[in-house]
Amino acid sequence: MSESAHENEPVRIPDHDLDDLVSTVTQLAAESRKQGETLARLTDEQPPQQDGEQAEPDSAEGATPASAPAGRDGAAAGAEGPSCIFILALDGKAYAEELAGLTVWVHHLLLPVYGREITTGRPWCPQWHEHPEAVARLHALWLAWQQLTDVKASLAGPSSWHRDHLDPALLQLRSPDGPFGACTTSPARPNHRLLASPEPAGV
Repeated sequence: MSESAHENEPVRIPDHDLDDLVSTVTQLAAESRKQGETLARLTDEQPPQQDGEQAEPDSAEGATPASAPAGRDGAAAGAEGPSCIFILALDGKAYAEELAGLTVWVHHLLLPVYGREITTGRPWCPQWHEHPEAVARLHALWLAWQQLTDVKASLAGPSSWHRDHLDPALLQLRSPDGPFGACTTSPARPNHRLLASPEPAGV
């Protein structure tokens, strides 16, 4: 068989390699998060102070809950009580860091394992991160994956994730009238277009 024929064959991942893939992706996501936290600390650092000079404390008026970094444990720095970890509730640096972790998971686990072929009945957009609905659905899917594939989850966790989270999410994301309905429907014709949303009443 010619080399070109081998190149066109779909990539198949043996079942026994999936555990290694999940472990690798989990490690990549953790490393990505750590890098994001390190970057956040570096960009927040004040310039070096001269000997005997004290840094001025931040004004309380300038600090808002939205600017406080939200951690995976659900607590925002300096805030009492749990903070929402859903990506649409984040902004600025916290949103960028969460999106970076989500992107690693989507590109290294979700698409290689569950991506399937792009067709008119199953569109996809390489610029999915510009579609708010796609970001919201993929992030919710990722959060559920983290919970249900954790070592502390029950043995039925992965099955529940497939049935209750993955399958419904992909049906919505990749349906012809979903968020990617005006985007790529053939790998040979990449396309990206944001569909207009309904205007709120009274606007």
